[in-house]
Amino acid sequence: MELTYQDSERAREVAERTRAFVDEEVLPRERELLGQRDASSDADRQEEGHELMEDLREIARERDVFGPQIPEEYGGLGMDFADLLPVFEQAGRSIFAMGAMHVAAPDEGNMEILEQAGTEEQKEEYLRPLADGEVSSGFSMTEPMDGAGSDAKNLKTTAEKDGDEWVIDGHKWWTSFGHSQPDFLIVVARTNEDAHPYVGTSAFIVDADADGVEYVRDIPHMGESGMGHAEVVYDGVRVHEDQLLGPEDGGLAVAQQRLGKARLTHCMRFMGMADRSLDIAKAYMDERSAYGDTLSQKQALRFDIADAEMRLHAARTMVRHAARTIQAEGQADTEVSMSKVFAAETVQDIVDTCVQVCGGNGIGKDLPLADFYENVRCFRIVDGADEAHLRSIAKGAFDDDEIVPEELEYVTRFGEPQR
Repeated sequence: MELTYQDSERAREVAERTRAFVDEEVLPRERELLGQRDASSDADRQEEGHELMEDLREIARERDVFGPQIPEEYGGLGMDFADLLPVFEQAGRSIFAMGAMHVAAPDEGNMEILEQAGTEEQKEEYLRPLADGEVSSGFSMTEPMDGAGSDAKNLKTTAEKDGDEWVIDGHKWWTSFGHSQPDFLIVVARTNEDAHPYVGTSAFIVDADADGVEYVRDIPHMGESGMGHAEVVYDGVRVHEDQLLGPEDGGLAVAQQRLGKARLTHCMRFMGMADRSLDIAKAYMDERSAYGDTLSQKQALRFDIADAEMRLHAARTMVRHAARTIQAEGQADTEVSMSKVFAAETVQDIVDTCVQVCGGNGIGKDLPLADFYENVRCFRIVDGADEAHLRSIAKGAFDDDEIVPEELEYVTRFGEPQR
């Protein structure tokens, strides 16, 4: 179903290029890539999957869709954030297109905060090779019970100053990166135990091979065809003070800057999954006959598809509104929370409908619907569980005053005063 959203001419043009890239280059290789996804014990198959992805990245560069969010000075297309939304939706139509175009988490979000909060030296050492696709990164914030999860105030990992170094100790899990170890991680840790966690936390760049970084395991989870997540222990990891990312005690502001926009781009990628799911379901309904008619002639199913199209349109509109608010005002916490909850629930419901419509073919993995379902179910928990976002929305709806330290009133972006 073709609907217009007053996107800019450039946004429409790059989105069209992206759709062509996905349809013509990624989807024909998708099943081959899926064959490599669970090859963690088979080095040869892992290498084959890596080579396939590298081939797709080269094609993405040739077709001018590589790194649409990356600034031009670092080799990307340098698109405005709002213009990226329809591009990310088209990339989301395959779980592999995102990696091929270098718009997948965690690299996409890590590039954002390195650009915004990094020093010139950090940008040259970490951002430039990351933008080129020469290295990979991880984001290490979430902790096992009773550490930080949706409530970041529970952060237990610490970093203590020792001369010109910081010493990091802590236990993280759901550290996001691919199934192989990244080259560096962005680690969030408490640096001022006497302060409120919102203003006593810092972010650090940690080389993955630093002494004391222990990779415990890749965590088995739903959506195995997507990005991997690991359990990591930091045992007396020493980093130079130059590895501090953003201001001291401003780490959660740095992380929030990353997460706000990332939540919206995740929404659009998942809506790409929903859109492709509907394409598959409608094509199946046109071909499949039951009880005297094709499924596409059954009114109940037609209404299910109509409802899905309507809700998908609403989700796209909400995300665009939140993106415009961020661009105009610098932040849009409530709008982002509303968009994230609504988009995640909508896409889950749509993919579930499409699985049901396709019956046995829906739960089989010859089609991507089963993989989509696993991935989108995770989205209702990652990047803040539904309940955390609903709590934030309700707080605004009831005009609740959250009791926080006085200094937190002006800490909104990288620890800088914003009156």
